[in-house]
Amino acid sequence: MKFLIDAQLPRRLARRLATVGHDTVHTLDLPAGNRTTDPEISRLANLGDRVVVTKDADFVNSYLLSRRPGRLLLVSVGNITNDDLERRVFAELPAIVLALSDSAFVELTTAGLVVHEG
Repeated sequence: MKFLIDAQLPRRLARRLATVGHDTVHTLDLPAGNRTTDPEISRLANLGDRVVVTKDADFVNSYLLSRRPGRLLLVSVGNITNDDLERRVFAELPAIVLALSDSAFVELTTAGLVVHEG
């Protein structure tokens, strides 16, 4: 799967996803880095057939209003350590990939995975 990781999430998450075979880019890897605007992130994700991975509710609003980005993984786990974040993502990764194969909007919560769109 192809991911574009937003600025609020650690770059090491992108690196770790890449080590298990996912084509992953972090906003720090983009020309404007973490200053890349949300519309530009959505545009680049759509062009590259990437899932935007974010904690930013603005992407949810944009998705619900205009289906931008085309696919979205919202990380709603509160303020946790990067180690705990990675553990949660990787514990759910097979289910995340499966859900995003069929659905455009998926959310990782403290209780598990929620599929919003089929």
